Amino acid sequence: MKKILITGASGMVGKKLYSALKERGYTAHCLVRKKQNIFDHEFVWNYENDYLEEGALEGIHSIIHLAGATIAKRWTKAYKKEIISSRVDSALFIEKKIKEKNIKLQSFISASGINYYGDWNDEKAATENDEPQKKDFLTEVCRLWEESANRFEAISERIVKLRISPVISAHGGFLEPLKKLTNLHLASPVGSGKQYFPWIHVDDLVGMLVFALENEDMSGTFNACADEVPTNAQLMKTLAKSMDKNYIPMAVPGVILKLTMGEMSEMILNGVNASNQKIKSKGFIFKYNELDHALKNVVK
Repeated sequence: MKKILITGASGMVGKKLYSALKERGYTAHCLVRKKQNIFDHEFVWNYENDYLEEGALEGIHSIIHLAGATIAKRWTKAYKKEIISSRVDSALFIEKKIKEKNIKLQSFISASGINYYGDWNDEKAATENDEPQKKDFLTEVCRLWEESANRFEAISERIVKLRISPVISAHGGFLEPLKKLTNLHLASPVGSGKQYFPWIHVDDLVGMLVFALENEDMSGTFNACADEVPTNAQLMKTLAKSMDKNYIPMAVPGVILKLTMGEMSEMILNGVNASNQKIKSKGFIFKYNELDHALKNVVK
């Protein structure tokens, strides 16, 4: 069976992807910072020190690039560099190693972010052909991320870039702090509350990655988000309902978030209304398209 290389395998999405690929008979080579003994085939890498354990690329057919430092950490000047480097420099490192081995890939599938579009709160949903508007730091991260993926055009038959929305999962992801607030009956909108909040269930994201891997006519950029794109206020109200907790309609002023979170508050105060019609036109079928359904699946 074909061998797949996964970067970022130890993350929330990576672990589920590994299990899904294994169930389908793939052999997954997982790049890790240090041996974890949780994958059948682990290979240590350190792109900063130009190190890749021998055998990592042996027989590789495709690469799924998920590596990237969390954005849910205060954005100091140094950490902003790490956010970019962990996505971009890691991809460039893999590109270099692939070229050194003279390997021709069948596919290179890379994560990107729905934040590519900037602060997009139009009623008209952003499509993959739209240029960003009201750009912010994460817009630049996504631009550089996708540029690094494009470099694989010379060594891969096709490239797929998924602009991933915040992921709904039972463990980890953006819901963790929101669930804590909701448990304290402090579920309320932030800022205007009108900013759009795209999302995707982790099972759909894993399914989309496998779909991209197995559909050879699929290439280019795709928005990874569910049909329903709620506002921030609708998100918090639905979460409170799913947890049987109180919802407070009074919004937390954006200035408070800016004071407490700094520039990182952008990812909460800014919104993106995005369309998933392109991926659906390829035949991908979502399991979770309604927020209420997705939350009920993960909230215990």
